[in-house]
Amino acid sequence: MIFSELESGLSLESNPIPVFKTDIKASKYLYLIGGVHGDEVEGVYVLKELFAWLKLEHSLKDLPMIVVPILNVDGYRAQTRVNAHQVDLNRNLPTKDWSPTHTQAKYNPGPKALSEPENQFLVKLFDKFKPGLIISFHTWKPILNYNGDCQEVAEYLSQFNKYETAPDIGYPTPGSLGSFAVEKYNSPVLTFECPELKTHRESLKEIWQENEEGLKSFFRTEMIWEKIKER
Repeated sequence: MIFSELESGLSLESNPIPVFKTDIKASKYLYLIGGVHGDEVEGVYVLKELFAWLKLEHSLKDLPMIVVPILNVDGYRAQTRVNAHQVDLNRNLPTKDWSPTHTQAKYNPGPKALSEPENQFLVKLFDKFKPGLIISFHTWKPILNYNGDCQEVAEYLSQFNKYETAPDIGYPTPGSLGSFAVEKYNSPVLTFECPELKTHRESLKEIWQENEEGLKSFFRTEMIWEKIKER
């Protein structure tokens, strides 16, 4: 596939947030997003490898697609979950259940919903290029968490990597992308939780290898087109 780089966003510390788009116009797009949490290098690595393959694999049918390799670029540089404001970007989006209260610093939702420039940039992208399906790559334990109408995507990928599939992760996540995109854009979100290197796997390459076949196979299915078509 052929991708063009769009105008970058800017982080709190004025670092560029690169974003790439295929040269196709559509009413809805597939989004691939990594690095919402800056210390989750496993998810960033899997998306990096997938994106490299997508750019070289010209036998694929061209898809309307947006790729944000690392959203929290400041956190990634500092290897912190939160951004430079010490805000968890995945608790900062304007969901119906957003709340300024939190019990742990790592879940700090910010002073108000959508206070952070990284999320402001992401929402501008969503408004301009409407999401039809979002796959957000994270790190925690191997689980495919689906919000909205994408259970079959999770179950398809699970056939290959054997990750658990679940409609929630067992505790509330106010201000999360999974809730926000479903509420505002009626876009399903697959939160692709990669295993944590220090407790589950020996190398980043191993994590990619256990996901390579499933992800590559997924991009050859008609399932994606069903998700991004206008409803």
